[in-house]
Amino acid sequence: MRLSDFDFDLPAELIAQRPLPRRDDSRMMVVDRKSGRILHSEFRRFPEYLSRGDVLVLNDAKVIPAKAWGAVGESEVEFLFIKETAPGVWDVLCKPAKRVGVGDRVRFADGLEAEVAGRGESGSRTLRFAAADVAAKLKEIGFAPLPPYIKRKKRGLEDRPRDIERYQTVFAAKEGAIAAPTAGLHFTPETLGRIEDQGVEIARVTLEVGLATFQPIRVERLENHRMLEERYEIPETAARAVNAAKKEGRKVTAVGTTVVRTLESAALAARSDETESGPHPDHGSRCVIKPGAAATSLFIRPGFEFRIIDRLLTNFHLPKSTLLMLVSALAGRELILEAYREAVRERYRFFSYGDCMLIC
Repeated sequence: MRLSDFDFDLPAELIAQRPLPRRDDSRMMVVDRKSGRILHSEFRRFPEYLSRGDVLVLNDAKVIPAKAWGAVGESEVEFLFIKETAPGVWDVLCKPAKRVGVGDRVRFADGLEAEVAGRGESGSRTLRFAAADVAAKLKEIGFAPLPPYIKRKKRGLEDRPRDIERYQTVFAAKEGAIAAPTAGLHFTPETLGRIEDQGVEIARVTLEVGLATFQPIRVERLENHRMLEERYEIPETAARAVNAAKKEGRKVTAVGTTVVRTLESAALAARSDETESGPHPDHGSRCVIKPGAAATSLFIRPGFEFRIIDRLLTNFHLPKSTLLMLVSALAGRELILEAYREAVRERYRFFSYGDCMLIC
């Protein structure tokens, strides 16, 4: 397939710039894969689509305040802290990158300083800090790493506290993500309580949302695109819950595309292991997933065979994005593009702070 097969027209005013007053105020489009029906609902009714015995899987990655401004000579540069590769050593993206060269000194707020120690792929830089606990400093001086389509004033202190709170799920636990698993932003503690009260098992996995999730595709033929790696971890309890559900024919619902990539990557890893060593005596099914930590560069696009996911709650995604291709793989490209056209007609709110879609 081609990149141009996944384009659609989106009026700029439908790109949500701020969260709604309450997390669960969002609208929810429901797309039925079998019938092709498109229904309009609201997120507060999401628990009604789950049944006793179902497994709901969340990504508990926690976003760090990864955006900060630093001075390089007389220039002010915006930095996005991607990941810590060693104590006090961070890979970063910077804008404008041309002003940041190897050997330069960078001065951040509150006395935080670094040396530019190297250049990486895709224009990244390596910063070496004298202080080891940079993450703690970012909590004091950093801003939420909002996507570029959400417009904020530079160093907008009036928006900082609200964005740090709302660009984070209520169940976030494990720090390291540089973007929120946005399908989870709609949940409140009350919603999670209702879901548990009706006998749905909630499982948690972690995928450190990084550059791969929002990596642009720069080739026309999709088979030539290569995803960057992201780390994920599946606890034993989550693997046990998902494996039992698949064995017993109960539904597994993923909250977000990052959960889909985590579970389907783990299923492929388990299948690969069984091909080499034979079925595990406790598994008895190729739909099993493996617990543990690993990295994935899985690119899910139409033609992919899903082994784990039965339903997906997700936000509305950018044109020509790998996320749009993933949901098209689950529901079919034609149905998804029809749903997106309907969402535009009905004035749904798009992207990270926007409304959601349930594919069932």
